[in-house]
Amino acid sequence: MKLHSKALLAAAGVIALSWSPAYALEPGAAAQTKAGVLIGASAGVPPPGIYMINQVFTYQANLAGPGTAGATGKTGVHADVDVQAFLFVPGWTFLGGTYDAVIAQPFVDTSVGNPVNAQFAGVHNTYIVPVELSWKLGTSGFQFKTGVGIYTPDGTQTGATKLGNQGAPYWTFQPEAILSYLANGWNLSAAVYAELNTQNTTTNYTSGDVLHADFTATKTIGKWTLGPVAYYVGQVSNDNCSSITCQTTYGVSSATSAILTNNRYNVWAVGGLVAYDFGPAALSVWATQEVSAKASNAAAAAALGADPSTVTQGMTVFATLSYRLWGPEEAQPVKTSMYHK
Repeated sequence: MKLHSKALLAAAGVIALSWSPAYALEPGAAAQTKAGVLIGASAGVPPPGIYMINQVFTYQANLAGPGTAGATGKTGVHADVDVQAFLFVPGWTFLGGTYDAVIAQPFVDTSVGNPVNAQFAGVHNTYIVPVELSWKLGTSGFQFKTGVGIYTPDGTQTGATKLGNQGAPYWTFQPEAILSYLANGWNLSAAVYAELNTQNTTTNYTSGDVLHADFTATKTIGKWTLGPVAYYVGQVSNDNCSSITCQTTYGVSSATSAILTNNRYNVWAVGGLVAYDFGPAALSVWATQEVSAKASNAAAAAALGADPSTVTQGMTVFATLSYRLWGPEEAQPVKTSMYHK
């Protein structure tokens, strides 16, 4: 069955989940979701079936922020990621919405330059979306989707804090909401989602909440889809590190831990997307440049006389290949022969 590229790309964007560099989280921790992963996605759902999504991206950046003041050179941060995922659309409806579910497994290789000089490669926490629901809002062309994703603590974990590689010893819950206008070849979508972390079971440290917003404005003409895209990501709550945790794990006092966990950062990026419909599969590529990246810790600046906050700022190139593995119309009835005497 030949599928329209918009249906495949809508499926692809929803499960493009993986790693992004750490900002003001627990030392050694990383944000679970790459900023911009819902670029190109929409609130639509493809026809019933099982879909395969193959995604790769590279993120090339440098550290920025007040904590880099006085540095003699730039500190590079690089990530190369491969994600293998499945989207399940059984054709069910609930409360008038169309149901789907997702499972994705990212594999990550990252490096940080001088003076850190470290490289880590391993399996990131598995991402599972047990339920997403999508509604068509009348005949206006608008659609709305919501759901909750879960990162399970099953990635590669090393070191005393279990944060020495790509896995994390805590759960992350990711609620999402997507509003789209899908008519006349347009995909005008805004996707808002958050990362809500549980406590690190090894250190009892809890990283702050992270808010994402991804924006897509593309037009499909024939087999091609083109348009501008953008994203925002920021930490919207403080980390939480008890005096016992910070003293025993990180060697700082309760007063110092309160200062160092009062973190905030905000990053904005702009770019463009191009996609092509091959018929049975669709290929999408988007690229963004982070044009603003700010980090701050007012409490630390007041107490220490200097703000140690840092944030990464760089460029992402993200490619997605999506295709349907199976559809209900492909299930052939079993032929039986009748024997008559």
